[in-house]
Amino acid sequence: MSTNQALVVRDLKKKYPKADALKGVSLSLPQGEIWGLLGPNGSGKSTLLKCVVGLVTPDGGDITISGQPPSRETKAQVAFVPEVENLYRWMTIRQAIDFTATFYEDWEHERVEELLNFMRLDPTKKISSLSKGMRARLKLILALSRRAPLILLDEPFSGIDPASRDRIVEGIVRQFKSEEQTMIISTHAVGDTEQLFDAVVFLDEGTVSLQGNAEDLRRQYGRSINDLFKEVFA
Repeated sequence: MSTNQALVVRDLKKKYPKADALKGVSLSLPQGEIWGLLGPNGSGKSTLLKCVVGLVTPDGGDITISGQPPSRETKAQVAFVPEVENLYRWMTIRQAIDFTATFYEDWEHERVEELLNFMRLDPTKKISSLSKGMRARLKLILALSRRAPLILLDEPFSGIDPASRDRIVEGIVRQFKSEEQTMIISTHAVGDTEQLFDAVVFLDEGTVSLQGNAEDLRRQYGRSINDLFKEVFA
């Protein structure tokens, strides 16, 4: 596995009028790993990801992506799937895919058909007719159809049925290219997803309360990441 750092965050701070969303968060993610960004709602997970992708400007600290500060070039290296709904409901699945593909030079058209088949989605269906689980699967297709070195998934399992959750987890396992990609999955659905994680970060009210290699943490504390999560955020 490469020792190159896909993402480095140093002392990142973000203040909003009524809260400090990030209070000096520092992370260093090696290339080729899947990290779990774990914490309850309001812990700062979404703000952290939005700072990395350039949608939110931090008030302090710095970010480097593949050794470069945020820029138009680094934005092109990041695939971001937000928790909020960002699909045009009047489109069909195929139209949404074709529309998204026009924005990215790293789009892999051959992967789309494989992903559609695996995610069991009919490309002729309108997005307005899809369940929340189906829309979540489509959003994952839009991210994994790119060759982006850094993939950020913000609460991809929120409020969806267990069957869709299982299919998304399996899709990530099948499609993630560890030799050239790094992924952060923000979630509080830890029990169903912890097998994905090479490393985890516990974010609590804008600060890192625990981070490290997932297997090392299991050995150190003698319990699963899910049980640690329950203990830390009880």
